[in-house]
Amino acid sequence: MKWGDSKRDFDTILAVWPTYDALNGFWEMHELAVSQAGAPKWRDRRIPTSDGGVKIDRHLDADTAFAASASLNARYASDLQLIPMEEDLRRSLQMKTSKALQTKERLHSEEALMLAEAKRSKAAVPTPLASELQLTKRAEPFRQALAVALAAFPYVTGIRVGALRERLAMGKSYEGVWDVLANGSLHKRGATLIERSKIASGFDLNPTEHWGEVKAKIRQILLPRANKLLQLASVRRLLDEALARGEQVLVCSGVVFWYEQHGQVGWQVKTTNNGQSDDATTLWTEGTIVSANHGRLVILPFVKENGEHVKGHTRNAPNDGPAKPRHPSQYVEIPFKVLSGDLMIGLFGELPYE
Repeated sequence: MKWGDSKRDFDTILAVWPTYDALNGFWEMHELAVSQAGAPKWRDRRIPTSDGGVKIDRHLDADTAFAASASLNARYASDLQLIPMEEDLRRSLQMKTSKALQTKERLHSEEALMLAEAKRSKAAVPTPLASELQLTKRAEPFRQALAVALAAFPYVTGIRVGALRERLAMGKSYEGVWDVLANGSLHKRGATLIERSKIASGFDLNPTEHWGEVKAKIRQILLPRANKLLQLASVRRLLDEALARGEQVLVCSGVVFWYEQHGQVGWQVKTTNNGQSDDATTLWTEGTIVSANHGRLVILPFVKENGEHVKGHTRNAPNDGPAKPRHPSQYVEIPFKVLSGDLMIGLFGELPYE
């Protein structure tokens, strides 16, 4: 196939985002594209080769991939301003692009935070010696390779050993015995589960369960940890400086630092709804939050498809029961600031804010 042979080669590209291919070990770029008739959709990104052919846009490491995506997204945002179209349509595409990138960034930051905390919480787990490993008979030939693989993640229940192209996976039973899971036939799903084990096993959870439910459990585990951040001098300085600037709500990787003035509560930690919204809305980071209750979940502002701005609010999570209402005189309407997810990862690792 030559570049230009497919109709998709002429679609408008709104944004790109790198996605890790756990099976092959590279970063594959996806693009948010819109055709003449249709809504923007994510798809694999194809680019022309030097001889006019077509290839998948792939990168060998995360740094290169994310640097490329940042450069391309700036270019596509500028291009969209120049394309002849009705302004309402242009604004709609800009909003949908913003929503799509926010979702990707939120997912990436959240899982990076969870991985950092998983490794921190299991830092005391010793790296097993090859001679100490319990293996089935068919796994015995891979004893040394397994020990090498476990050096980086000694707490996982599933791991790949040997060269990436060999696609050999091993898993540990509840009895602590390692066995070969796949030999020469590891598929994408299996590779993804092994990657998820790096996070889930750090919290003693099963990576094969529904991933959304696993991460919901992790958020519950992390909330007390987030509360402990309020005791760190570096975090106190961050919050004191924010309050001096008039900032009372800071959002970062699903964690919300919330300043409660009434009752002299001071700073406390809440969580977000992970930025989830239906297809008819898009998050809007320039809105405000109205709190009519003391719910622990913060729903961020969003914009409806018709352009209506909806204020954020607070509520309790499902199964929490109704949130304690505020007196109308104590309703709070305040703006919020979104912080870089890297900051939260640093704070969870107790790295100094300075």
